[in-house]
Amino acid sequence: MNVLGINCYLHDSSVALLQDGELVFAAQEERFSRLKKDSRFPRLAIRAALDHAGIEFGALDAIAFGWNRGGLTPLHTIRSQVTGQLAPSLKMAIGNLISLASELYGGNGVRALRRNFPVGPKPLVFIDHHEAHAWSAYALSGFEDALVVVVDGRGARQATSIYHGRQGGLRRLRTIDWPNSLGSFYEAFTDLLGFERHGDEWKVMGLAAYGEPTYDLSRVLRIVSGGYRLDAHLVCGTWWNDLRRLERVFGPRRDPEKLITDQDRALAASVQRCTEEAIFSVVREGIRLTGCRNLCLAGGVAMNSKANGRLLASGLVEDLFVQPAATDDGTALGAALAAHGRLGQPIPRRRLTDVALGPGFSQRELESVLSTCKLPAARVTDVERETARLLAQGAIVGWFQGRMEFGPRALGSRSILADARSAEMRDRINESVKFREGWRPFAPSCLQERAGDYFEGCQDAAFMTITFDVRPSRRAEIPAVTHVDGTARVQTVNRDVNPRYWRLIHEFERTTGVPVILNTSFNLRGEPIVCTARDAIRTFYSSGLDFLVLGDFIVAKARDWVPGIGADRKQALALARSSGSAS
Repeated sequence: MNVLGINCYLHDSSVALLQDGELVFAAQEERFSRLKKDSRFPRLAIRAALDHAGIEFGALDAIAFGWNRGGLTPLHTIRSQVTGQLAPSLKMAIGNLISLASELYGGNGVRALRRNFPVGPKPLVFIDHHEAHAWSAYALSGFEDALVVVVDGRGARQATSIYHGRQGGLRRLRTIDWPNSLGSFYEAFTDLLGFERHGDEWKVMGLAAYGEPTYDLSRVLRIVSGGYRLDAHLVCGTWWNDLRRLERVFGPRRDPEKLITDQDRALAASVQRCTEEAIFSVVREGIRLTGCRNLCLAGGVAMNSKANGRLLASGLVEDLFVQPAATDDGTALGAALAAHGRLGQPIPRRRLTDVALGPGFSQRELESVLSTCKLPAARVTDVERETARLLAQGAIVGWFQGRMEFGPRALGSRSILADARSAEMRDRINESVKFREGWRPFAPSCLQERAGDYFEGCQDAAFMTITFDVRPSRRAEIPAVTHVDGTARVQTVNRDVNPRYWRLIHEFERTTGVPVILNTSFNLRGEPIVCTARDAIRTFYSSGLDFLVLGDFIVAKARDWVPGIGADRKQALALARSSGSAS
């Protein structure tokens, strides 16, 4: 049975394809359209999924949407105004009536689907948004018995939901309805601090480490037994993204491109602390209701790796699984999984270990692209060892291997790599490659079997969704990936799951004695992670990357580089001259 899951409602448009219960493809539309956070109907991603599976659209048995039927969301917003949960606003009331008509007309994606593909009598399934989030986490956690918590900006009506996953089924136990939303709280302050909603929340998390939580935010978000209470009049205003009421309390919207003050850092730290306390309150309530300490998290707030790390370290939970595409892109996956149940089939369940679910390219295809672009490239027999040597000598490398990752993190398929031992490396990459704020941290990739030697309590953290304390004795050893507060958002690399990436790090350890490298996403600021070899080549020549590794091929910007020597250009040139040839 072929089931296609789709998310195309607010942001992070995406698809996921299951064949006979096996997840065979998942990708965001932005990777193909090259438009960051693309929310349009995922026409290109659907075509890529079908091409990968080698099937036509007619071979699909069902299509599932990770949102509710058209009309429910604006109706709930109107109800929230009528009941006084939102501030009175004629503008918002009129806007919601327009949204209601638009949703009913468009069918929350159905009209766009029929416009682009020959749907016919195929079953179309709508999965409640939070239910899609919940299935995406529970079904892929490997837990039989689990507490499942979904925390985001909003679903059709929910902002936070608590489920009990048990023996392959999900039972919803409690919901906190929007606009009482932890996601709305965090995104509003993201906006107030001068960053972009639905994309820059991790900047607030990174900035928080530089400040002390000195602001009293209890007027905005109050922690109560079993959850939290948001002043939605203050946070949501009278129109979408309306900050005027918050600005009256906390001052005008900041411009971090010009100046970040100590007060801004303190505000970020206070927002982060308040968010963590609210999450703890919800999880405690979930444990009280279920008696279960295996926790699954999904929803945009679940990408707060600092809060996740605090949860795991607290002892409140025994084990933690964070769905790696926890934002709305993951609801395409959850919808496809849940659709099996709606169609009378068992919902597929397994432990997710790998998210390399996007397009991949053969060595022959990579060679063809290099030839077409007329780029000099060396095909290297032991590309992992050669790349490790380049990294050890201070090179910054674009690493393009296998199938593209699903979700917001680069995990060794579409990554920029560097030496974590160099404190200057963080500044070099921020300034000349990523073109981003210098205070933002980078993540480490570490051999799984060595992770506990460097990161406290870290054993299996494959998806960069949890922050761990770097052991004090190791912080000076890997300064480029140790944040100012002594933490790191770790990726553990398993030898069986990603053998090429594991071997690269292993070779780096053989060369340097350190089983950790710096890993950041292969993209420029404001762009999606690269998808194709052409994307990688364009990014390579638009940035300060030194080398590009495409499969077994290495492209160097330095004309005097010789394979086998590494990044030492003087040695390479001397060898080339002595042999009578140049590479």
